[in-house]
Amino acid sequence: MPVEPLSQKEIEDRLAELPGWSLDGDRLARSYRLGTHFAATAMVVHIAQVQEELDHHSDLTLGYNTVSLTVNTHSVGGAVTELDFELARKVEALAPGHGAQ
Repeated sequence: MPVEPLSQKEIEDRLAELPGWSLDGDRLARSYRLGTHFAATAMVVHIAQVQEELDHHSDLTLGYNTVSLTVNTHSVGGAVTELDFELARKVEALAPGHGAQ
């Protein structure tokens, strides 16, 4: 099934189900705070593993005790698609295991 850009309404509806996530221009965005740099690094590695499984990758930024990511789908001109929300939901599911807030 081809990946299609989501409408603004579809994006807003899906964002309502993902507290902490927002639309930053043409990308979904979220930042997490963790207890230590090591915990943040471990979360980045975990996110990278999920991205490989999905074959869909975000821009990840590792700070001292923070992890930030933004994501859109390059194959449809940088629009937000269901793939981006699938990745966001998976990241939300793994975040508590790393103590992320």
